[in-house]
Amino acid sequence: MKIHLLTHQKELKRPTNTAALVVKTLGSGLAEQILWGRKNPDQSLLDSIARGRAVLLYKDSEEKGIEDLSEIDDFIILDGTWQEARKIYNKSPYLHGVKTFSFSSQSKSKYNIRRNQKEGGLCTAECVIELLKMKGESQKAEKLNTAFLEFLKAMITRVVVLSSPCSPEVYTAEKVRENKEIKK
Repeated sequence: MKIHLLTHQKELKRPTNTAALVVKTLGSGLAEQILWGRKNPDQSLLDSIARGRAVLLYKDSEEKGIEDLSEIDDFIILDGTWQEARKIYNKSPYLHGVKTFSFSSQSKSKYNIRRNQKEGGLCTAECVIELLKMKGESQKAEKLNTAFLEFLKAMITRVVVLSSPCSPEVYTAEKVRENKEIKK
């Protein structure tokens, strides 16, 4: 099994990116982060698609024809904001012929770091956790879930010092978001 995380360039710079966490936790043998190139697609990804055993996990997929994942070896997950993921798909003709797969998670996303989240949507790490569970890889799913919860804890409790050195104010990630909203 191989999970290809097709990542938008802007996503690589974000500290909130969970694809890097997936690769770090599961190892490059199981998951790889691939920089999306509109004009120069990654050859290993094209090879996986050519073998005909890859599926694209895509939330907006209307085709849910794949119900049995036992024969699937390669999974492609678009990594970026919802808008960036849509752009990756729309601007990548090589993805249009790939079978798509979509699932509904029983649990609500714990990833509330970014704005404009889709109802019922999951972040990249949560998608991989669900996928591993579906493939019967419960130990790997639990390992990634533990790392993901630690990641969230670190992001949410991350201390940002704003104001002058004489009277620093401490903000959690939520407070920083609120502060940005106030300044707009």
